[in-house]
Amino acid sequence: MKLHIRAASAVVGIALLVSTTFSAGAFDRAEYAARRSRLMEQIGDGAAVVLGAPTPASDNAFRQGHDFFYLTGVEIPDAFLVVDGLRKESVLFFTMSEAAADGEAIPLDLIRAPAAYTGIERVVPADQFSAQLAGLASRGRPLYTMFKPEELGRENSNEKFNALQKSMTLSPWDGRLTRELQFVRQLRERFPQADVRDSSAIVWNLRKYKSPAELAVMRQAARLGVQAHKALIASARPNITERALAAVFEFVCKKDGAQDLAYDTIIMSGKNHAYGHYHQYDRVLNDGDFVILDAAPDYENYHVDISTSFPASGTFSPRQKELYEAALGVHEVCIRSYRPGVTFREIGQTVEAHLKAKGLERFAQDFRGIVRLGGYNHSIGLATHDVMGTFAGPDEVLKPGFVFACDIQLFRLGEQIGIRIEDTVAITETGHEVLSLGVPRTVAEVEAHMKQDGILQLLEKGGK
Repeated sequence: MKLHIRAASAVVGIALLVSTTFSAGAFDRAEYAARRSRLMEQIGDGAAVVLGAPTPASDNAFRQGHDFFYLTGVEIPDAFLVVDGLRKESVLFFTMSEAAADGEAIPLDLIRAPAAYTGIERVVPADQFSAQLAGLASRGRPLYTMFKPEELGRENSNEKFNALQKSMTLSPWDGRLTRELQFVRQLRERFPQADVRDSSAIVWNLRKYKSPAELAVMRQAARLGVQAHKALIASARPNITERALAAVFEFVCKKDGAQDLAYDTIIMSGKNHAYGHYHQYDRVLNDGDFVILDAAPDYENYHVDISTSFPASGTFSPRQKELYEAALGVHEVCIRSYRPGVTFREIGQTVEAHLKAKGLERFAQDFRGIVRLGGYNHSIGLATHDVMGTFAGPDEVLKPGFVFACDIQLFRLGEQIGIRIEDTVAITETGHEVLSLGVPRTVAEVEAHMKQDGILQLLEKGGK
């Protein structure tokens, strides 16, 4: 069947709109070895035991837990890792046939030559794990393991723990422990002489500061997210459904290599600005709507976080422009201030001075939280709300490798206006890098970008 000429033109237009393909190979073995070495330094003569994610209970693609992946790069189900601080070696336990691995697109080299493939000193079958634990426990050395839940894909460990406590552990009709705390209980019951300690904060502090290799992957993830934001904004019009826009974002991300979204795409308009993470996609955009898009890809297991705000009509009303430019000004002050050695409190003081100098004291209450933390909202890495073992709040001193969301928000719920201007920022040796640079930010940039046809318009024209 021949393509209609207009349809073919639409396909070409879409290809041009999302033409750049990004790729980033897996980290080399030295990257993971360095991480395990730093863990050994933290646990002294102890041994750290890390559980890999189990085989999915249903027909879903396997995702490795973030902490296990961070230390090994191994994406295979039902694995265990022991990092021995005294012997300065690691042991990986797993069992899988070549046929099973091939069916799950797991590299066959991992099955055939696992030590060479992973760089881990010893790799043995999973049925030897119990004997290894018994031997470690009998020596009277500390046993470290993660007390907090594993993160899979879009999850955050602390948020998952709190949700499971409420719905499962503390439920009078359930009462189960998390998988990790069940493992801790088993260790203490089987080896009462063992000194079992929580390694969550230790591992999370290692994850807190990103290496150059991690930053390279996150930079690619951000570029992919910027491209998808621009594609969605260009497609936004009155009478377009939020569901169609969400589909555009996911299409662009996955077309160029994202394995998933970092989190469910958030689209807020109309009354839904009142709900900070709204992703029901149940509205059709109206002419006067102001829209928040908060969305990002999961790329090579790393996340970024990006938010843009724009008028559905493509033109800011005077009131929308007033509020938006107030928020954008604060965003720019924060971004300019990020550098090693300063604290979020000091950056917040700069924001406060900016509001006074610009005669914007009327927004002081709106930006109170932003002043307190200098625009900081959360750390970012393997999780969108990335975990950290320690965080000093306003007195956190910025150091190279720290990656976080600068998230400036301003809401007028009575007017159904919500603004979120969010970028992923990395602290460098000499200052900072906005990884998500490139989305339209100024009023002029947004309005100019929305004058072009987006994917949805090209498809509509191609079908006529």
